Amino acid sequence: MGKTKTAFIDDSNPEKNPAPAKAGQARKKVNPNPELESRIKSQESREVNPNPEDELTSKPESSESKTQKAETTAKKTKASKAAVKKGKAKYRSVKYKAAAEKVEKSKKYPLTEAIEAAKNSSYSKFDGSLELHINTNVKNARGLVSLPYASGKKLKVLAFGKGAEDSGADIIGDDAKLNEIIRGVTAFDVIVTTAEWMPKLARAAKVLGPRGLMPSPKSGTITTDLKKAVTEIQSGKVEYKTQKDSKVIHLSVGKVSQNPDEIAANIKILFNAIGKTKVKKAVISPSMGMGVKVDLQSI
Repeated sequence: MGKTKTAFIDDSNPEKNPAPAKAGQARKKVNPNPELESRIKSQESREVNPNPEDELTSKPESSESKTQKAETTAKKTKASKAAVKKGKAKYRSVKYKAAAEKVEKSKKYPLTEAIEAAKNSSYSKFDGSLELHINTNVKNARGLVSLPYASGKKLKVLAFGKGAEDSGADIIGDDAKLNEIIRGVTAFDVIVTTAEWMPKLARAAKVLGPRGLMPSPKSGTITTDLKKAVTEIQSGKVEYKTQKDSKVIHLSVGKVSQNPDEIAANIKILFNAIGKTKVKKAVISPSMGMGVKVDLQSI
């Protein structure tokens, strides 16, 4: 029998016996096959996430949910656009809904009842105005009318001509003021003038005409007595006129706190000034509240 051979390692020379390799290098020597190494890594990842099916199924679910959300948003957008086209309101407050229950939209109320219904539907914290909205069958209807129980805003009067300084007007007109008007500055509500100034005011017709501010004998704003005209306007005489390119008149006829009989008297005088045959429809409403249709036969 032969003797067992024993191998001796000489560690005195570091070049022949290099230091142990790092962990990563040792693994490469142990597992020289890269396919085997990838399998080991995949097994380790499975141990970290023991249920890989959830991870796989979660991706398509998230994409589907995003698609569903996008479709839902698109449907809502289309619905909202359709609602706007049809004239439907998107949102109404609780106060508005409560006020709407007090008025029948399709019903035409007698004048006194319409005023009461409009006053009751008001939900503003302040003393709101009662406004009358009139649909006429003519364009460019305008004029001045003295309401016996007026409580609206005071009109700012501009006076041109002889005696303007003593007329009591808010603004005295001159050539400098006329040049301002030509440039488009109209810080007033009514112009009162004598006939001598009309050729000069014609230079500002492009500015005054579209705004309904051009004086005319029919409305009483071209006169020989400026003081009388200004006093009538400032004492409750108000101007009514149709809106630009339309046949609608909007005018305040009183306050919510005002007596209904006073408001009815204002409306009747206004209708007489406009001409009852020119009125097609009338609606009265507060500053914040419901519009109430008025039965024209009751006026």
